[in-house]
Amino acid sequence: MSTTNQGQTMHNAIREPVLIDLALQGGGSHGAFTWGVLDRLLEEPWLDIDGISGTSAGAMNAAVMADGYAAGGPAGAREALHRFWHRVGVAATFSPFQRSPLDVLLGRWSLDHSPAFLTIDMLGRMFSPYDLNPMGTNPLGTILEELVDFDRLKNAPIKLFVTATNVHTGRGRVFRNAEITPAVLLASACLPTMFQAVEIDGESYWDGGFTGNPSMTPLVRECASRDTILVQINPIQRGETPRTARGILNRVNEVAFNAVLLKELRMMALMRRMPPSDAQEMRALAEMRIHRIASEALSELGSSSKLNAEWDFLTMLRDEGRKAADAFLMAHGKDVGARSTLDLDSLLDGL
Repeated sequence: MSTTNQGQTMHNAIREPVLIDLALQGGGSHGAFTWGVLDRLLEEPWLDIDGISGTSAGAMNAAVMADGYAAGGPAGAREALHRFWHRVGVAATFSPFQRSPLDVLLGRWSLDHSPAFLTIDMLGRMFSPYDLNPMGTNPLGTILEELVDFDRLKNAPIKLFVTATNVHTGRGRVFRNAEITPAVLLASACLPTMFQAVEIDGESYWDGGFTGNPSMTPLVRECASRDTILVQINPIQRGETPRTARGILNRVNEVAFNAVLLKELRMMALMRRMPPSDAQEMRALAEMRIHRIASEALSELGSSSKLNAEWDFLTMLRDEGRKAADAFLMAHGKDVGARSTLDLDSLLDGL
């Protein structure tokens, strides 16, 4: 750790605790970026985590972290996250999704030239997961069952909110600690073109990103914190118009998966412009302080890299997440508990 970072950490160590919530987006293996952000935030003793809302990879990070925290505090949470992502990396060793020799030679993390990826990508446009994966297998299920104590998670000190999308109604469902199982986490990450819908309580569910990536409302309604740190994986803006079929599809998914989040943030911005309300929830929306941790490095990665789970790639993303979290703490650590650092008013432009 640098001298500057040591000084910042020592300064923060004497701060009064600040209660915060975390909002974690999904994005396949890019969720390792969030691992790095969480790993860095957990080093700060003045940050007291009240609740976490997560979707897809964000939901898995949330559950793994909360379980580790329940078992061993911040150190236990950091260890649990490392153990989970390492298992993902080990499992990827046997995955058909491997970078081509050309991508390895050029230092690219994408799978754009991977024969297996290109084959599955093409077949996925003609056949459904029910055709290509009739058994409905997902290796992440085994990893979650082995590494997360779901009974302990029921009484974890951190409140969890995991979003999945009901296939029949098109509405999001938010699952809380006592309801969370491996199936719930797999449902939250169920891309309908890759996996069969996950059945829970007789209902079928797809990826929660369609209806909340992540859902912010539960944090407002059910948590005491007035500071939410959003860890954003899916870029809101891109400078160029995509022209390839894969690039267009990726941008469509980014827009769709950000739409509900932006709608909730705009609502918060509108509440701040309205006269003070007696309604408790309206007042809470207006008073919520929002912060964001993101990285331009993620927008430079190709969409196919979300399926690349090589350990070297995961650790690179982790290090990028730690760097982004450290930059946020250096620039805005003093603002947490005092004021928003995300300009919500800019989201109202053009409305």
